Amino acid sequence: HDEDMLRHYVAAAVDVSPERPILIDKFLEDAIEVEADAIADGTDAFVPAIMEHVERAGVHSGDSACVIPPISIPPKHIDTINEYTRKIAIELKVVGLMNMQYAIANDRVYVLEANPRASRTVPLVSKVCAIPMAHLATQVMMGKKLSELNLKHGVFTHFGVKEAVFPFYMFPEVDPVLGPEMRSTGEVLGMADSFGMAFYKAQEATQQPLPAEGCALITVAHPDQPSVAEVARQLRELGFRIKATSGTRDFLAQNGIEAEAVNKLQEGRPHIVDAIKNGEIQLVINTPSGKLSEHDDSYIRKASIKYKVPYITTIAAALAAAKGIAARKKGGGGVKSLHAYHAEIVR
Repeated sequence: HDEDMLRHYVAAAVDVSPERPILIDKFLEDAIEVEADAIADGTDAFVPAIMEHVERAGVHSGDSACVIPPISIPPKHIDTINEYTRKIAIELKVVGLMNMQYAIANDRVYVLEANPRASRTVPLVSKVCAIPMAHLATQVMMGKKLSELNLKHGVFTHFGVKEAVFPFYMFPEVDPVLGPEMRSTGEVLGMADSFGMAFYKAQEATQQPLPAEGCALITVAHPDQPSVAEVARQLRELGFRIKATSGTRDFLAQNGIEAEAVNKLQEGRPHIVDAIKNGEIQLVINTPSGKLSEHDDSYIRKASIKYKVPYITTIAAALAAAKGIAARKKGGGGVKSLHAYHAEIVR
């Protein structure tokens, strides 16, 4: 985003409705986004599980991967989210399904929105938690009370990862960078006994499987460099070679991580696109440099799409991918039925 975009949106908003004020939201930097689906009967609410988004706040909830149960949210915040969800459902007199979205920043839980309707995540929560939410919500809407349904929270050791499916392979000239506008056209679910393996399975289900070996290209915006060092370190430990553009490579070198140099498009051949086209790169990690950058870096992501190389555009997803690759290399990614997972849940 830049000042020109702001001016354009303000002008467009005034044209659409000159009588109405423009709503300006404050963005919570580096916040963790969380979702909660609930069944409510007008006087009480039941939350089967909390979903933690993999990508940070700022990416549309429909485009972000999320995991059940949460992997980094402390119990006190989970308790707060359950409490807020129940209170809001009761205050709104919701009967049926409801979806809540939260952000956690600076050790504080913020309410983003309350949607008194079914969410696209309901079937995913139902499968992971073995609670048929749509069926139960229908009973509530027909007059039953939650107290009659004897609902209990389950304790389970498996993880479910929802991942979004994007249509970018059909539109190779579209920049696949994620943002507040939803771009996904579907969702998949990966389940396993570890978060890493569940994430790996989810990526595989999107038909963009993570590589187990090879070379990873890392080129990130300057603000993301401190965070990407851990990603690079993990990939090196997993046996990957790393190629990086000059700024990222210098930063990695300062942190004791070896990387091969690769030219940007404007620096002459052979460059990044050549390396992707020639099959020299098996994974692309590229966070966008933004509108204020001197050079457009969308060609990296577009080349990844064109030549069907898995690409990642956020640091959070890159860290999750490293965990997924590590889990896959350890084994344990076998097939397990939904019934087998459900049989292990203790209520």
